[in-house]
Amino acid sequence: MSWVYKINHPEYLTPMSDVNRVGDVLISRPLGVEAADSRALKSELIRKSLHFLIALCPFLAAFNRPLSLALLAAGTLFYTIMEALRLRGIRIPLISWLTVLASRPGDADRFVLGPVSLGLGALLSLLFFPPAAASIAIYALAFGDGFSNLIGKFAGHIRPAFLRGKSLEGSAACFLAVWIAASLVSSDSRVIWLAALTATVVDAMPLHDYDNIAMPLMVGLVVQLCGLAA
Repeated sequence: MSWVYKINHPEYLTPMSDVNRVGDVLISRPLGVEAADSRALKSELIRKSLHFLIALCPFLAAFNRPLSLALLAAGTLFYTIMEALRLRGIRIPLISWLTVLASRPGDADRFVLGPVSLGLGALLSLLFFPPAAASIAIYALAFGDGFSNLIGKFAGHIRPAFLRGKSLEGSAACFLAVWIAASLVSSDSRVIWLAALTATVVDAMPLHDYDNIAMPLMVGLVVQLCGLAA
């Protein structure tokens, strides 16, 4: 029996991995569910660590922009080659292991596109936008998309139909993260609110891995076109 419900009969309770009480009903979770949740959280944290690390790009670009562009391009190309080799059955120590560990269920036998779109999103932002707009765009990618997925996946409960499976909690996390990040770059409230709103709208779209490109480009474009960041 995978789920055990005991109502007002504590003498029948059996030790389980996790027990939640709802009123007088005790619900015991099977051991496998807790292990699966732990693996999913570990995998998601590894994926989002890449998002958070991409936030270092504006700092590096402030000192040496060509070097930043070169590192992003080289890193993206290197990953693409390693992933192609993995799909051909050629395992690269550490690289292939990290790729599989960070992949979502069902990704193991296909090209994991997330790191490529992440690198391209940051690279194109640095190429197309002036420093302030590029910084806001990359922070939106790093923190907006990162926290949206983490909060939405593990704390999201309200999922209206118009969000296509995403949660209000995740969208709120995206808005707040970008709002805070943008406020560190600009003192103009219009920059902050427009950047956060644009990132939240793009994040709500069903773009999958391509949101890593769409989000920073849309945020940077909105900020730049409005003449709010130089």
